[in-house]
Parts: sequence; structure tokens; C-alpha cells
Amino acid sequence: MANTTGKTRDVGYQVGLRHTFPVSLHTAWNFVLSPKGIQTWLGYHHEINWVRGNKFVTKYGTEICVRVFRELSHVRVGYKKKAWEKFSTIQVRLIQAKTGTTISFHQEKLAGLEEREEMKRHWDKVLETIKSTLEKN
Repeated sequence: MANTTGKTRDVGYQVGLRHTFPVSLHTAWNFVLSPKGIQTWLGYHHEINWVRGNKFVTKYGTEICVRVFRELSHVRVGYKKKAWEKFSTIQVRLIQAKTGTTISFHQEKLAGLEEREEMKRHWDKVLETIKSTLEKN
């Protein structure tokens, strides 16, 4: 059987994108967790209390559950769009690099290629928005 792009043995389909930005780890972290940052990658228009188990729903019906929060390192959330049957897992990791900070978005437990492609387009747009926002500052 041929390999399918993004298909894993254990966690269904996954997608990951990353980009290094010429900003400090603190600057990148503060943006990603700011109201504008949260709106950009989660579509949620309020501040978040990053306590494990905290659940909330976006205005579009996407369910989100905080799973892990590590200051200046990474965040993991359960993420389920209204039309999806199951939760996926999103991890946002920030890594200090020689030329700035790498922001990495990784999503697993996607149901199939269609969800994977949808989220790949989403993460591409998110990284573009972050780039244009951080370049203005």
C-alpha cells in the first residue's frame, strides 16, 4: 500500500508548518498568546485562561480544550470544529533560533486528507498573518 501524505500509524492524519521570525522568543510568545494572536490561530475572540481542562467554544462552534501550557515553550489544545466528529490536537511550539524564534504549528488526529488539507491552508494563512503582524512592529 502506498504511503499517504500526512497519514501516521498511530494518530490519523497530521500536518505541521513552521517559520522562523526575526524576533525574540518573548515577542513571539506574547503575540501568539495575545488576543490578536489567539484570534489568528484559534479563531477565538477573547482572552484565554490557560489552565489545563479549561474549555471554550468559538463563535463558529469550534470546541477548544486546554491540555498543556508551558510558559515560553508550547501550548497543546484539543480542537474540534462544529462539523467534525472528533477532536484533533494542536500544538504550538516556540523555539529560539539563531536568527530569531521559530513558531511551529502541529496538528494531529485529523480524520482524513480533506481535514488535513483544510488545516494546512489554515496554518499557511496563520503564518502569513503572523509574519505581516510581526514585521509591522
